Amino acid sequence: MTLAAALLSAHPASAQSGMRGQVSGVVQDEKQQPFPFVNVLLLKAKDSTLAKGTTTDVDGKYLIEQIEAGKYLTLISMVGYQKVYSQPFIVASDNVQLSSISLSTDTQNLKELTVVAKKPFIEQQIDRTVLNVENSIVAAGATALEVLERAPGVTVDQQNERLMLRGKDGVIVQIDGKQTFLSQQELMNLLRNTPSDNIEKIELITNPSSKYDAAGNSGIINIKFKRNKNFGTNGTFTVGGGVVGDKYGRGNSSLSLNHREGKISTFANLNGYKGRGFNTNEIYRTIPFNDNITIFDQESSRINNSANYSLRAGIDYFVTKKTTVGALVSGFYNDWSTPIGETNTRILNGDLSVRQTYRTVSESGSKMNNLSANVNLKHQFDDKGKELTFDADYVQYNGKSNNLLDTRYFNPGGESAGTPELVRNSMPSNINIGVAKMDYTQLVGKAKLEAGLKTSYVASDNNMRFEIKLDDWSLDPTRTNHFKYTENINAAYTNLSGKINAKTQYQLGLRAEHTHSVGNSVTLNDIRDRNYVNLFPSVFVSRQLDSSNVLNLSYSRRIDRPDYQSLNPFEFYLDPFTFQRGNPNLKPQFTHAFQLAHTYKSFLNTTLAYSKIKDVIVREVPRQIASENKTYITTENLDNQDNLSLTISMPLPVTKWWTVQTNFTGVYNRYQTFYQNELFDVEQINWNAYVNNQFRLPKGWSAEVSGWYNSASIYGFFQVNPQGMLNLGLQKTMLDKKGTLRLNVNDLFWTNQFKGVAEFNEINLRVQSRWPSRQVRATFTYRFGNQNVKGARQRKTGSDELQQRVQTNN
Repeated sequence: MTLAAALLSAHPASAQSGMRGQVSGVVQDEKQQPFPFVNVLLLKAKDSTLAKGTTTDVDGKYLIEQIEAGKYLTLISMVGYQKVYSQPFIVASDNVQLSSISLSTDTQNLKELTVVAKKPFIEQQIDRTVLNVENSIVAAGATALEVLERAPGVTVDQQNERLMLRGKDGVIVQIDGKQTFLSQQELMNLLRNTPSDNIEKIELITNPSSKYDAAGNSGIINIKFKRNKNFGTNGTFTVGGGVVGDKYGRGNSSLSLNHREGKISTFANLNGYKGRGFNTNEIYRTIPFNDNITIFDQESSRINNSANYSLRAGIDYFVTKKTTVGALVSGFYNDWSTPIGETNTRILNGDLSVRQTYRTVSESGSKMNNLSANVNLKHQFDDKGKELTFDADYVQYNGKSNNLLDTRYFNPGGESAGTPELVRNSMPSNINIGVAKMDYTQLVGKAKLEAGLKTSYVASDNNMRFEIKLDDWSLDPTRTNHFKYTENINAAYTNLSGKINAKTQYQLGLRAEHTHSVGNSVTLNDIRDRNYVNLFPSVFVSRQLDSSNVLNLSYSRRIDRPDYQSLNPFEFYLDPFTFQRGNPNLKPQFTHAFQLAHTYKSFLNTTLAYSKIKDVIVREVPRQIASENKTYITTENLDNQDNLSLTISMPLPVTKWWTVQTNFTGVYNRYQTFYQNELFDVEQINWNAYVNNQFRLPKGWSAEVSGWYNSASIYGFFQVNPQGMLNLGLQKTMLDKKGTLRLNVNDLFWTNQFKGVAEFNEINLRVQSRWPSRQVRATFTYRFGNQNVKGARQRKTGSDELQQRVQTNN
């Protein structure tokens, strides 16, 4: 038992107080055979609210423990079968053995039963952490990125455009199980423009099995959008607006329509977002060269406009009771522009006297549209447990980014000096993706066997054109680059899961991936051809120690490939002395991930994880060309990273109307590599804490107070200062519970800002950045139509682990 568990066991409001019992039973199919993996829900008899839930094991048996004394009933359900409700029964301090239940094929709709349970904002499941976004008041009117800032163990670095999970980079982000295939930079922009009102939940999977693609060093973040859960026709309309940074406005709206009748289920979601914000940066760097020191003291500010419009629509046709075919189409248009940007720089001597100043006025923008199409098939065989699924996907991205820089130089007295420098660049970007995959599942004795095949092909074309204005605009061939990239990945996997004995479960998996990639810098006549095969094993073991304690041990090997644009050796300029450069020499990074998780009484979860990463890919590595006083940022492989993390998650029911969810993550990071011919060896311990308070108030009112804090940390060469925020929210249900009004304030004290420093050898760089994280928002949601009956199926698509690595520049 952990120390936290021991302390909680004495808490008068803990889950241990009062009489406790358990419920057990057996579920069978129509042939009176054991029916495995069936959903078993324990409902309170008085109002049908959800108390607990589980699934049957391979023998069709289930056991629900630690049940408070009271009157309950069970709901047994499985896709394609009629729901079965038990008669109400009493639970005291003993074991209630229910009669065996047989499920019949679903031939008609059963009488409606409304379950009014509300899930907590954070749920800790055996293999993942779930954020129930639709239940959060402070998440209303927010964006997907702002919700992720409140996710336990997730670090959102707005300055460096990256996501981290438990202190590790390389997060794979999926939408409805379909990977976004965007680079970190473009992904961050997409998440900034995605309203949270359309999100049902977010899943954090820190150690995926072999069924998933091997990509993803730190795990997977899966964003699930809301879907129809009813027969007939229903829908939801949401409208919201707010003020960001005490100055700028933004608004969002969405409409979801669903229809299910007979053998056909359809849905369509329309979303719109538009807003304005800003970003300020302060950069202070020292450059030594030939016994002289040059100091750059920079301040920059940018006003940015953003807009996002998206559409998702799909249809399922239930050919038979065991065969379903479907199609899904989705797309978005994303427009990000900075019509006003200004950087003022003082160039100082070593004694801090002014040598020169310059001002760069910039105008930049980035547009991207996406179209994705999917067709899928799901078939369940007559033999119980046999299932075959097939998916085929086509994904297309078309984008273009542009940048205009006008730099004027001045002497220390402020008079104009030197020739003005006017440059511009544009980069069209086209990416085409094709994917096909097949998955098969069947029972082998008392074990479950899964196997699958997958193939994907990606073609990317980026044509950077850089021009400089003298008398007229002319091409600068030294900074113009045409880059093409193709990648083909073929994969096969198998998983075997089952029970060793009554208390021990296992899952063994092996995935093989063959990768062939070609990066072609047409301008530089530089071709990088890579061809390699890798094996990725995974092992999961779960042991029920006693009625209160469960241990889960897992291991997996993973790979992270560089995103396409990081391989492109082009240069993207902030001003004449500051730019970003790609790196065609990047290699994949490989991770050995170990995880030990302990669950106490189904409410206290403790996870200890260790990762050993080779050739770790680190973005934002600072480099200098000292002879020209230039500093640039690039992406490089560092030799090794060791990551050790401890995560504790637990709900604390203070009273009937007040619940506290707490999450704590402690992280140890160590980086080792040779940098500029010297050993770079740095380590640090940091931690993240998240607390969410939910209050159930009378007359349809509820409230939420939440906050998070990240201590000082390291990322590659940067030491990052602490960050945090406090959020407040208020909610009122109205219009016969069909309408919901939410008011909230995010980052009340405006404490979420970035400060970092990189000091090593001759690198001395300090950065501070701020954005409008303080926001006041109001959101109204209205639900119409049938809200009470069973829903259409959820499904993954074939490109679920692909769309992460697209890159454009803003």
